[in-house]
Amino acid sequence: MSSASNLLDSHSDDNPEIPFPQCGSDSGPVIPTTPLVTFLQRLQGMALKTLGKSYFDPKLYLDLSLKTELSFVERAFDRLLEDSSGSVSDGDLSRFVEEFFEGSGEDLVGAETEDFAAEPEEFLPKVKNREVRIWALEVHSLWKNLSRKVSEKVFEKPEFHTLLPVPEQVIIPGSRFREVYYWDSYWVIRGLLASKMYKTAKAIVSNLISLVEEYGYVLNGARAYYTNRSQPPLLSAMVCEIYKRTEDLDLARKSLPALLKEHQFWNLGLHEVTIEDDQACDHTLSRYYAMWNMPRPESSTVDKESASKISNEFEKQRFYREVASAAESGWDFSTRWMRNHSEFTTLATTSVLPVDLNAFILGMELDIAFLAKVTGDHSISERYSEASQARKKAIESVFWNAEMGQWNDYWLSNSNCKEAQTWEAENQNQKIFASNFIPLWIESFHSDPILVNKVMRSLQSSGLLCACGIATSLTNSGQQWDFPNGWAPIQHMIVEGLARSGSKEARKLAEDIAVRWIRTNYVAYKRTGAMHEKYNVENCGDFGGGGEYVPQTGFGWSNGVVLALLEEFGWPEDRAI
Repeated sequence: MSSASNLLDSHSDDNPEIPFPQCGSDSGPVIPTTPLVTFLQRLQGMALKTLGKSYFDPKLYLDLSLKTELSFVERAFDRLLEDSSGSVSDGDLSRFVEEFFEGSGEDLVGAETEDFAAEPEEFLPKVKNREVRIWALEVHSLWKNLSRKVSEKVFEKPEFHTLLPVPEQVIIPGSRFREVYYWDSYWVIRGLLASKMYKTAKAIVSNLISLVEEYGYVLNGARAYYTNRSQPPLLSAMVCEIYKRTEDLDLARKSLPALLKEHQFWNLGLHEVTIEDDQACDHTLSRYYAMWNMPRPESSTVDKESASKISNEFEKQRFYREVASAAESGWDFSTRWMRNHSEFTTLATTSVLPVDLNAFILGMELDIAFLAKVTGDHSISERYSEASQARKKAIESVFWNAEMGQWNDYWLSNSNCKEAQTWEAENQNQKIFASNFIPLWIESFHSDPILVNKVMRSLQSSGLLCACGIATSLTNSGQQWDFPNGWAPIQHMIVEGLARSGSKEARKLAEDIAVRWIRTNYVAYKRTGAMHEKYNVENCGDFGGGGEYVPQTGFGWSNGVVLALLEEFGWPEDRAI
């Protein structure tokens, strides 16, 4: 393997030729997909060939629903290709899609939000500025636009659809994202709680629990093509936030079996890695690892193009697993996962032990301990309390960098992840990402005033704090989870960690970041009439860009974070927006 110093050097753009070691991405499970998904990938490929890249969204074709039996549609498709000698015209493509498919998104129908009120009682009591209050009510009203339920057609003939038949009302992110998503749902729920929409929040949790019961984990999203991966595990955090507002013991009891099952998913098999620290103590941590080694169906044409420069089939499969694993992280895509920042095919997600994933699992362990305690299961409560203490120690031992005052991702140095790996300081990724500060969100860390002060100083000098919020990284790579993009969940976790610490200085910084973020959301809304998926934190009112699809509006988690921040900090009458 490369020397330790070379491992760090290889993460800079000056040394692109030295790869990080791979860890287990060359083998592993593959969850089979459905015949419909397989066929829609063929249609997607033909559509790209016919239409060209301009305005082409590959996901659109994976969200179509059949009007008739798949075997009949496949024969018609083969005839179309044969009659046109493989060169299908725009008109023929349109007629084929119209004849055999329902439109994308038609498998979801609008749903009444029974607990929606135009101005809920005690809505954002700290918001005193009239202009901000009017806007906040407009953002609150967007829940009606994003509310859906699964069409009866999906329950009657699930094989005709890629949408999965979740039982209750959902809130979608918006635009091309026409289904419920996992980690988006946490911030949607935080916004719904600010909007006093407790019933809708519980419905979302019930849907996610149904996915755990069916698959053993919460899927990335409620589509058949997402069954091969999860997303950052925040279901327990959703349950706890709802419980704090409602004291719904039935929800707590109903959730616990699913949470235990999800915890097992993240702590067994290829998600689990053991690191032996410099004191010869073993620590068990988790990584992202998708159960897939082919192009992601919803982005099949994009992934095939990215892999076209890879000639070896084995290496292509490895690359596809790394891409899907990066999608599982929620950070799709970022130089955080790349061995060479200028070459996308150097993604090595499965070779990274991520700081934030392990912070989320620590939070899950604390949540399970809490929920088990309130429901009277003291044995489970004690067991998960002990697990949280072990995870906290692991995070401190493997990720914490005292010199930087941050928690750094750890690059694995051994291709055999079944054996304990020896911790090497040089394997910490010392590049600065917003994820380096996410553990502050977890009570185990923000309750330590000395630690909070050190991390706060580090954040202030990191270069991530910009005029309009926290940048995702310092590298402007063109990837959407890099500079200059800022994302609502990142702002919220870091701000909330600082605010909950008990430090007046940390809360002041938290409010300052929140004000910057709320302002840019407001200005963009006034300019465009929409809330956006991400924002450019350098320029007030500019939405973000980059990545493999055009900027999206709607937008579930952005709406939720704005409402949650306004609930926490308010907006004084004399503060300009």
